[in-house]
Amino acid sequence: MQQPPYPSQPPQYPGGPQQSYQPYPQSFSNDQFNPHSSPYQPANDPFLDSNPASFSDIKIRHGFIRKVYSIISLQMLVTAIVVACVVLIDSVKGFFYSNVWTLYLFMVGTIVIMLVLACCESVARKHPINIILLGLFTVFESFLIGAISSTYKTDTLLIAVGITCAVVFALTIFAFQTKIDFTGCGVYLFVAALVLMLFGILAIFIRTKIMHIIYASLGAGIFAMYLVFDTQIMMGGKHKYSISPEDYIMAALNLYVDIINLFLMILRLVGAAKD
Repeated sequence: MQQPPYPSQPPQYPGGPQQSYQPYPQSFSNDQFNPHSSPYQPANDPFLDSNPASFSDIKIRHGFIRKVYSIISLQMLVTAIVVACVVLIDSVKGFFYSNVWTLYLFMVGTIVIMLVLACCESVARKHPINIILLGLFTVFESFLIGAISSTYKTDTLLIAVGITCAVVFALTIFAFQTKIDFTGCGVYLFVAALVLMLFGILAIFIRTKIMHIIYASLGAGIFAMYLVFDTQIMMGGKHKYSISPEDYIMAALNLYVDIINLFLMILRLVGAAKD
């Protein structure tokens, strides 16, 4: 049976205007459509991710990670030089022991700078003021770490440094390779930090070796988890929560603080074990 020929024009309906049919729209504007979604999903859909392309580009993500770890490397270099000067040079150590007010000044400075960078997003993203503030924070924190480290013996300090380097390296590799998402644990880590702070206040009044060992062990575990958490936050992409590529200063600050606190807890543990 012979098939009827396919009509060259779409059928016309009585009383209706003649229309041309196109299966897909020819172009999309950024104001009407989201280029990261399907063609028929509008950009203002509240159920879509508000910033889906923060780390979608692998080159942007890798460049961000390299920038963050370059800054942390410089921070660690400055800290190592300052701590070595405070610990090994008697005149520098004697200056801080005879002028204790400088340590309180550095302590207040680190708190103020951290609050400014954490609460003022415009300052944390504005170059070069963010670099200057981060540099001042690193110098102030380095002198505080040097003053604390000078109360321990040199071999104890070197053992703590070696253990900290090994732990940081292992946790960083774990955070990069694991499929477990720790970025949703921020609330639990915050509560654990509050508990640790209260435990530290209790340890001030109950001065026993067991209390100090328990406090240092809990602190080392909590800051190790913070290191994994902040590393995955920095990585972005496949994880539930991430930060903007413009927040490289805050990412470096968070990781630096995690490493320093982890070192102090390990130093306390090694000192208690040797005593």
